[in-house]
Amino acid sequence: MDAERRKVIVREIDHWRRSKLLPEHYCDFLMNLYVDDMTPKPASILGVSATAITNSNWKIWLGFLAVIAALALSALNFNSFGLPMQIGISTLFVIICYAIAYRQFGRAPVISYVMCGIASIAMLLLGLHMMDLADIQKSTTYIGYLAFCSCIWLFNGLIGRMAIFQICGWVGLIATYGWLLMQKLTNPAWFSLELSWIPVSIVLIWMAWLAHHTNKQAASVLMLVGGLVWFIPEAMTFLVNIDMSERLIQMSFTAKLVSVGAALFLLRKKWVEWVM
Repeated sequence: MDAERRKVIVREIDHWRRSKLLPEHYCDFLMNLYVDDMTPKPASILGVSATAITNSNWKIWLGFLAVIAALALSALNFNSFGLPMQIGISTLFVIICYAIAYRQFGRAPVISYVMCGIASIAMLLLGLHMMDLADIQKSTTYIGYLAFCSCIWLFNGLIGRMAIFQICGWVGLIATYGWLLMQKLTNPAWFSLELSWIPVSIVLIWMAWLAHHTNKQAASVLMLVGGLVWFIPEAMTFLVNIDMSERLIQMSFTAKLVSVGAALFLLRKKWVEWVM
């Protein structure tokens, strides 16, 4: 088949996709059949084809501008609204952003990532802002909300196979665990910190081993996070006072670093299969 006929077919498949004449996965299958290295794909801007933009109706542009204006006015007058209305607007905004992200995941991954990032950041910042307006002083409420946001980030990262959100979710949950730990251990000893964090690291790496059969990306994230948790006891010495000399802390860190390097080398045939 010559290149010109391929171009015509590719444009037609793109039209079927935009008009929803065929399901998304059928269009992807047909596109893979007829697109090669010599056949250019339809031009697009952030996942939206150039043809769709040039042939768009004025009503779409008007509706798009109306949505932007509504969002801008809501943001400018946000503090003048009552707390229930602020909660409602914030919740609706986050839900809409996540809905757009899920809808665009297969067709426009860039838009999906951006909208998911906007929703995640807005959920955290707006929640903290409203708790501050409500004059909430309890640190447990803030930590609980961080844990809630982290679970949402982790869930979206796993469903959408987006590693950055999985990492943010695990980091938030680990920070929550660290805060709870510091509430129980007012003057922790070095051994107590090691005993509190090393099992967590082992469990995360074990979960990576369990996940590598079905989701290698999740396994990679779990392995990375588990490796970072391995060094948290030494990192926490910068935040809490521990009855231990700096030389011993440095020796502990060096011993852990050498052990990780040796494990990665000796087990390289195993862990490479988990992440690749």
